[in-house]
Amino acid sequence: MLEIDAGSSIEDLLRGSGLPRHEAELLLRSALGCERVYLIAHAGDTIESSNARAAQAWFSRRCAGEPVSYITGWREFYGLKLRVTPDVLIPRAETEQLVELALARLPPGSSARVLELGTGSGAIAVALASLRPGLRITATDVSGKALDVARRNSQEHAVGIVFACSDWFGSIPADSFDLIVSNAPYVAAGDPHLERGDLRFEPRLALVGGDDGLACIRRIAARARQYLRPGGSLLLEHGYDQAESCVVLLRELGYTDVADFRDLAGLPRVSTAVWGG
Repeated sequence: MLEIDAGSSIEDLLRGSGLPRHEAELLLRSALGCERVYLIAHAGDTIESSNARAAQAWFSRRCAGEPVSYITGWREFYGLKLRVTPDVLIPRAETEQLVELALARLPPGSSARVLELGTGSGAIAVALASLRPGLRITATDVSGKALDVARRNSQEHAVGIVFACSDWFGSIPADSFDLIVSNAPYVAAGDPHLERGDLRFEPRLALVGGDDGLACIRRIAARARQYLRPGGSLLLEHGYDQAESCVVLLRELGYTDVADFRDLAGLPRVSTAVWGG
């Protein structure tokens, strides 16, 4: 990464970032609080030294591998700008499929009771509440710091969600929900991907699901039967190679209408099932 002097322009800063152009632009836009069109229109303008130093600090962090979302403090998910910190998993595009499938089961005007387990940043719950304001949503996480992030996102998007600190169903009183949804940890403990890319920086608690990656999914699927009303649905995100295991598990536990759905990349991503009671 090049050192930027007092007379350097926005274009100089971008070229000297040491990063792919799109990443450098995203970081600089966030640092300056502007849109991409501003960077294009003012490419030759001299940049203030304080802004240059702030941007260079962010470029350095990204060059060291830190995820862009942790540097900027936000991530877009389902059209919503959400705050994220290293205490939560970074919301990913593939999880939007989980939201789509939930919305298909929650028609406009619905006042259904929804439970999200392991809410993290609150991305799923906030997206559902934004699009279906009549829903009665409870969102849980075992991490108090994660719940702080989720509450802030809920407040900033002005949606009503009840948050609870709970180890899955541990602190949830016996109840009857119309839908239970979870993007639970599903990475196997020894998966080499944990030491690559963004995963190196994300909380292990939100990633690792036991030796085979399915420990959390098993716990949720087994216990959800006591919390779903007859005819209620369970939606579980899983790894690209776990679809068959999840489908078999749900059928063995007595669920009906078991199905699996692919994400936009064409990879198996979400298992769904109905509890007959």
